[in-house]
Amino acid sequence: MNPTLRRVGGLGLTAALALGLAACGPESDDDRAPASADGTFPVEIESALGTAEIPERPERVVTLGQGSAETAIALGTVPVGIESYEWGSDDTGYLPWIHKAVTEAGEELPEQFTGADDIDFEAVIELAPDVILAPWSGITQEQYDVLSDIAPTVAYPDLPWSTDWDQQIRTIGEALGQSEEAEVLITEIEDRFEQAAEDNPEFADLTFSYIYTDGPGTLGVFLPDEQRVAMVRGLGLEVDPAVETFPETEGTDSALIGLENAADLSDSDLIFTFYTDPETRAEIEAQDLYAAIPAIERGTVVAAEDNSFVTASSLINPLTVPWVIDRYVPLIEEAAARLDD
Repeated sequence: MNPTLRRVGGLGLTAALALGLAACGPESDDDRAPASADGTFPVEIESALGTAEIPERPERVVTLGQGSAETAIALGTVPVGIESYEWGSDDTGYLPWIHKAVTEAGEELPEQFTGADDIDFEAVIELAPDVILAPWSGITQEQYDVLSDIAPTVAYPDLPWSTDWDQQIRTIGEALGQSEEAEVLITEIEDRFEQAAEDNPEFADLTFSYIYTDGPGTLGVFLPDEQRVAMVRGLGLEVDPAVETFPETEGTDSALIGLENAADLSDSDLIFTFYTDPETRAEIEAQDLYAAIPAIERGTVVAAEDNSFVTASSLINPLTVPWVIDRYVPLIEEAAARLDD
C-alpha cells in the first residue's frame, strides 16, 4: 500500500482499555489561559464522526493524521504529541519542517506515537491532552469513540482524507480559539502562491496531471482540489481538463482510471507523480501503456525521489508551503525545458 495514500483499516480494541480511558485525564485547571480575543469557549465542532465539545482553550494538544500539527505550531501551540510519519521524516526522526519550526522557536519537540490503523491509545492517554485534532485523517468511528473518551476529538467534516486545506486551518483555529489568526495564515499561504505564480509566469502555459500507482497495472489521478494538486495549481499551472471528467473514487479525492485509460492523459504537458522506491519506479515505467503517455515518453515528469519532499508537497499548511515552493520551482523548470527538446 502506498504510504502517501493514507488508507486506514479497522482496529481491534480491548474492553478494559475503553473502560479505563475516562479516568486517566488530568483534572481541570481553573487558571488555564482564556480564549484569544476572537474566540470564546466552550466551543462545539461537529464532524462526520461526532461533536467535539471543548470547554476551554486547550493547552495540551495532540494531533493525528497530517497537517494539524503544523497549523497548531504556526498558531503558537506546539503539540505535546503527534502521529509519527517515518516515511517522510529525515535523520532527526521528525518531518523536517516541523523539526525546524519547533527548534528555531526554542520549544520542546512533541512526543511521537503510532497512528493510522494501530493508534497507540496508551501513549495518547499518557500525554493527557485537552484536545485531539484530526480533521485531515482517516480515523474510524471506532477509533474516534475511544479517542473521545480521552479528550474532545475533532475529526473530518465529511469523508476521511478529503478536508480542504483552508477548511483544516479554520477548524484548528476554531478549536484553539484563534479563528482570526487562522484566517491570517490562510491569507499568507494564498499570498505566497500568488507571488510564486507571478515570479514564474511561464507556468501559466503548462497543463499537468498528478498521477499515482499501487503497482503494475494500476493508474490513478488526483483530482483538482486534492492538496498535492492544489499545491501545483497554486504555483500557476493548469490541471489538464481531462482530469475534470474522471469520476471520484469515494473518499480519496482521486480517480482510479486504470492503466488501460492512460491515453486520456495525452494532453498533459507535465506529469507529476511519486514512487515508493527505485525498484518500483523501474517496474512501473517498464509497462508499455504507462511508457506511452506522452509526458512520460518525452520525460516531462516531476517525480521527486526525496520522501520528505513528497510528503511536504502533499500538504498545504503554514509550514510546508514555504518549505516546498523553493524546492518545487527548479524541478518544474527542469521538466518544462524538455518540452522544447
